Amino acid sequence: MGGVMQSRNTHTDDSYSWQLEYRQGLGEHLAASLSYLNEGHVPAHHRDGYAAQLWAHSPAFAQRLSLAAGIGPYYYFDTTEPQNGGGPYSDEHGWGGIFSLAATWSLESRWLFQMRANWVKTSDSMDTVSALAGIGYQLEPSSKGPPPVPSVRPKKTTGNEVTLFAGQTIMNSFESEHSTALGAEYRRGLWRYVDWTASWLDEGAHRPNGPVTQLWAVKAFLNDRLALGVGGGVYLAVDHPFADHSSLSTIVTLTGSYRFQPPWCLRVSWNRILTDDNRDADVIVGGVGYRF
Repeated sequence: MGGVMQSRNTHTDDSYSWQLEYRQGLGEHLAASLSYLNEGHVPAHHRDGYAAQLWAHSPAFAQRLSLAAGIGPYYYFDTTEPQNGGGPYSDEHGWGGIFSLAATWSLESRWLFQMRANWVKTSDSMDTVSALAGIGYQLEPSSKGPPPVPSVRPKKTTGNEVTLFAGQTIMNSFESEHSTALGAEYRRGLWRYVDWTASWLDEGAHRPNGPVTQLWAVKAFLNDRLALGVGGGVYLAVDHPFADHSSLSTIVTLTGSYRFQPPWCLRVSWNRILTDDNRDADVIVGGVGYRF
């Protein structure tokens, strides 16, 4: 989805906004979602974050139209001006709440169109309202249709997988400096919806590198050819160009893989590195994996 955002603190500062969302039905009138919301750039604030919401929805017009309301927590990352000096910017993290209204029109081909309004309320940062519109795809058949043909599902979404990555590091600063990122990952399925990974991440020139370990919630779709996941863990930054010691950071990652030719797959991952020394970064990488 893409659209516009306005800061409710000033009522004059506005910017673009865009959002990615995965929604899982929980019943006829309930759903849960996990989304990434980018609130654009306004003076002294470059903010984005992750939201988890519980939705109540009601179908209309032969169940083609769905009207929904969602509410939940919002964890944000805000590149802002430091309150007490000491640098050109500060990477602030914090919690807020998000309330959303959405209207979704579904087609028989599983494509859908949505209009959305978001209200974000925080205690230590700006409050915002955004209006967005976008396109989506229903990954599984509707539960209201005929029952699916029974199939034997694997016990694990992932067996073993080794992937080599390349991509770009984007610093969370007002200048958004870029560098080339490289990485290697070993992924192992633990249970049907849980993976574990051990990897090495090199953030590029003038950035640290080091080992990463994460636990993942994963799910496969489209006859197990597409797999989506979200992971969280720790990153030990060594060989740090700005410090004489290693530092432990939190890392959160969105990932997707497409299994195009067994045992090969293509994987794209979006890593968000959270630090306590104003060196947050996005590391967006893609690569080829081998499954065994």
